[in-house]
This record gives sequence, C-alpha cells and structure tokens, in this order.
Amino acid sequence: MDTLPIALDRAALFLDFDGTLVEIAPRPDAVVVPPALPGLLRRLAARLEGALAIVSGRPLAELDSFLPVPLAMAGEHGAALRPAPGGRAQRPPLPLPPPEWRHRAEALAAAHPGALVEPKAHGFVLHYRQAPEAGQPGRALLEDLVGGDADFVVMPAHMAWEVKPAAVSKAMAVERLMAAPPFAGRLPVYVGDDVTDEAGMAAARAAGGLGLRLQDSFGTPAALRDWLARLAEGAPAEAVAR
Repeated sequence: MDTLPIALDRAALFLDFDGTLVEIAPRPDAVVVPPALPGLLRRLAARLEGALAIVSGRPLAELDSFLPVPLAMAGEHGAALRPAPGGRAQRPPLPLPPPEWRHRAEALAAAHPGALVEPKAHGFVLHYRQAPEAGQPGRALLEDLVGGDADFVVMPAHMAWEVKPAAVSKAMAVERLMAAPPFAGRLPVYVGDDVTDEAGMAAARAAGGLGLRLQDSFGTPAALRDWLARLAEGAPAEAVAR
C-alpha cells in the first residue's frame, strides 16, 4: 500500500502490536522493538492529532514498557482501555476464571518443555511456539475446562490458546475508543495480523473505515513500519476511491 485510502485528517489508526508492529518472538518477553519505533509512533500520533491507538492482547503495563511514549491503548483485547495518553485505564467489570483452570494449564505446560502459561488479569494464555506438540492437547484441555461456561471463550492466536472473557474483544476496544475524543468523528483504520484482530477489522469496516490484514496489505511488520514512517514524515495520504 502506497497511500492511506482515507485522508489523515479524517483517519483514526488502530495498530496491533505482536506480529503487526513488531515481529513475533519465541516468547512474549523476547519481543524486539526496533529503536526507532517509539519515536515513529509519537510523530505519527501528532500527525493524527492523537487519533492513534495500540490494540493488543498484552496488558497495558507491558505495552508501556515496550513503547514508552504517550499513546492511547487498549490492552488485554479491550479489557483495559486508555483513550487519553497518560490517562487512567478504564476497566469494565469482568468475570475471573477459576484458579484451577490456570493450574491445570500450567501442569500441561510443565509436561511439555518450552510451553508456558502467561497470566492476565482476567484470563491466561497457553503458548506452545517452542513446544508444538502441546498445541492439540492444550486446546483440548482448555476447551474442556471452559466447557459450557458462557462467560469465557478459548481464542486461538499465534501458536497459542487464550482463555478470555467472552464479552471482551478488539471490536469492543475499537468501538469504545471511537466514542471518545480524539477518535470520535474519524474513520477507523485497523491493521492486524491474526484471528485475534478479525473482530477489530470488522468493527473498523462497520464504521465506514478499513480493516487491513498485515500479510495482504503490507507483507511484514518491517514493511508496515516503513509505510508508517512515510506517513509520519508527511508522505501523501490523500483520499482515493475505495
């Protein structure tokens, strides 16, 4: 993609983190953030008059540690929202999974060296990138644990299975952020790379904007970063026919 199909003064940009802004790492704590990325996002947010948000499955504290710049953010797939850079996080009331679920997942991970469980405020993730053989038994275990509990779902991700509240989605994150300034009144453009982003893409399209899959529109995180840099540096982003 050479230009943004929506003029920047009308756009609100929503960016996934892992696999979109940065390359996927073997472990969540091993992700590498290019040194220029925080400054790039700061400049791009200024061009968008603040209408830029990171929408991620990670907790806000982790996103802040990787991107130490004032940005709007949605963490844990929307369970934590910060519409105003530097503001307080908004957390809707959400259920907590039984501790036994995580203990069972940790026992399965221990039986498959390389697998690990990442805790979150309202759920957890079973990662099996370094233990592919744990993928199918992990899915079976989590689906059995969640069973008919309508409050939770098992969501696939990059070589991972996540237990999260059913009411939480990246669509909810986009919709709630779009209801607040500086996003309100703009057209959302969501860029993501996997199934966890599909709801966010759909919400952006439903609001008259764009839902862009990284692989189809840019190819790689590095190519996306190059495109964002051109926008931040003042490259043309005029509206074109869609």
